[in-house]
Amino acid sequence: MNLSKIINPTLTGFIRKEFAQVLRDPKMKIILFLIPVVQMMLFGVAISTEVKNIRIAAIYQPSDTAARHIHERALASGWFIPGKGQPGSEPLDWIRSRNADVVFVAPQEGLTAALQRGGAKVQLLIDATNVIQAQQVEGYLQGIASEVMAEETPVPRLPIQFDTRVLYNPAMITAVFMIPGVMSMIITVLTIILTSMSLAREKELGTFEMLISAPVTTGEVLLGKTLPYVVLAMIDVPLIMSVAVLAFQVPMKGAVLVLLLAAFVFVCTTVSMGILISTVSRTQQQAMMGSFLFLLPAVLLSGIMFPVENMPAGLKVFAYINPLKYFVSLLRNIMLKGGDFQVVALDLLVLTVMGALAVFFSVRRFRHRVS
Repeated sequence: MNLSKIINPTLTGFIRKEFAQVLRDPKMKIILFLIPVVQMMLFGVAISTEVKNIRIAAIYQPSDTAARHIHERALASGWFIPGKGQPGSEPLDWIRSRNADVVFVAPQEGLTAALQRGGAKVQLLIDATNVIQAQQVEGYLQGIASEVMAEETPVPRLPIQFDTRVLYNPAMITAVFMIPGVMSMIITVLTIILTSMSLAREKELGTFEMLISAPVTTGEVLLGKTLPYVVLAMIDVPLIMSVAVLAFQVPMKGAVLVLLLAAFVFVCTTVSMGILISTVSRTQQQAMMGSFLFLLPAVLLSGIMFPVENMPAGLKVFAYINPLKYFVSLLRNIMLKGGDFQVVALDLLVLTVMGALAVFFSVRRFRHRVS
């Protein structure tokens, strides 16, 4: 049998050429073979719907042994960690300032004394900006209280009732929790992908040399390449906000100007990162792949879908240098909680530092590229 009649030599040549073109670039080999393995290991460890590290604060009298045992058992369970409550301040303020996710408030007479009368009611204040976490908190504490009471009292039924007050998302609507995260993700995708491909497009079309040989400074080139995307993204911000508020009934409790300021800082940061990706990419294909290599871990390590608190300590390092995490926190805080100044100022400061670093490395890389 004549193999030349079966195998198309023209097609074979095209296939060989394409393989050679893709595999001759060391960066593409890393993207194709190393990065998928790293991502599978990273995501397999990071993704967990189990809720842990819930910050719990408790209010009870020092002599209230029953309340103290429940609090201590909660901290020993592995689900809860100590929350920070300012003495003399309201429990609601502890949650608003993100110092606690749940506050356990024993009866004023003491939980021990109330149980001796035959029953007690304990108030729980739960932060529901994270719906996944809020849905499990009460169940965790009910189970812990049952264990403590079974050990300390002969009463066959649990004599404790939880008077639960769900804050910031009383109906526990998933959309209210998810939409701010989706808004952040949309803005990130738009700015990173569009900006990263801008300089790569010039290189691929052969106009990059013409661009850098023109009588313009490095700053003018970079500003000309970034400002249009900053403006376009900032036009998208109110459009996305309108859809979130009008179509999905996400509340807008904070100041719109503060949210726009946060969006502007975040957009400048992601646009700078997009330019940084484009400076290390020679083609639009590489820029696109580089963008997705940034976006996939950034989304999964941002707290949009999976709580950052559940992640191992090694991955938390990457989560805390992820700008998307801070913008998600800002949106949820401003839209759902009203924008606590302490939280907003801290997240804005971190985003500003990240943006400044991204600009610094982008300019440095661009100058190295053209020198």
